Amino acid sequence: MSNEKQLHPVPGWLALLLCFGLWGWFWKTFTALFQAGQTEHLNSAGNQGILLIILGIAGVLVLPGFFVNQPNMSRVMVLFGRYAGTARRDGFFWSNPFYSKQAVSLRAVTLNGERLKVNDLVGNPVEIAAIIIWQVEDTYKASFEVENYYQFVALQSETALRHSAGSYPYDADEGQVSLMRNTDEVAEHLLAELQDRLKRAGIRVLEARLSHLAYAQEIAGVMLRKQQAAAIIAARQRIVDGAVGMVEMALEHLAAKKIVDLDPERKAAMVSNLMVVLCSESAVQPVLNAGTLYP
Repeated sequence: MSNEKQLHPVPGWLALLLCFGLWGWFWKTFTALFQAGQTEHLNSAGNQGILLIILGIAGVLVLPGFFVNQPNMSRVMVLFGRYAGTARRDGFFWSNPFYSKQAVSLRAVTLNGERLKVNDLVGNPVEIAAIIIWQVEDTYKASFEVENYYQFVALQSETALRHSAGSYPYDADEGQVSLMRNTDEVAEHLLAELQDRLKRAGIRVLEARLSHLAYAQEIAGVMLRKQQAAAIIAARQRIVDGAVGMVEMALEHLAAKKIVDLDPERKAAMVSNLMVVLCSESAVQPVLNAGTLYP
């Protein structure tokens, strides 16, 4: 597998001056030939005619050698089927007119990938998409190692994204890497996966980020209810923990200040009432007991 090699073409303005000189010589030879024909100097006319033909052919052949390279553009030069080199400098240049010149952009390209439906590590179908920024690093590999490097990048990006999505669960407990919670780690894995796949085409991946992540439509409702249930359970646990602490604090304050002396049964009734008040989702209506707990 070959690599890119730099080619340094001749500055175009210098070559253009030489070309003007060649055309001037052609015009001078044409004038001399015309004068020799009028004066019937046949030998001189014959020599001038041969020189005129040579200069005319040279003047026509030199023109395809001129080319302009814009910033962050390159020209891959091929001479009769053999790679001659790559011109990376921007400006006006002249090279061998027999070179075929293929323009290859060195600018960063953004690939906004389509949404893919894949299965995560535990088999849940998810929708995922990524934005990938890449550029050509080796023009030889981009031109000759793959048929179409734009199509190659698109297909390999889809394959790498599918593999990365299948390497992690969508959601997981704390301490385990998941697609939803650890987007930076997933992006790093995707970047390494892409770089390994695209190095054959001389492509360097600058950045890879997830642009869309969600459960697939057929299980989105079920997973939403699962998340809601988990949130409700967590909230209930926190409410109960807070209520128990408040009840305990109330009993300690009553006992410390000796406001009322409660036996175990009254304590149980008070704890029950306080837990209902503190854990209830709606406003609690008080009930006044004018009698006693004992018959």
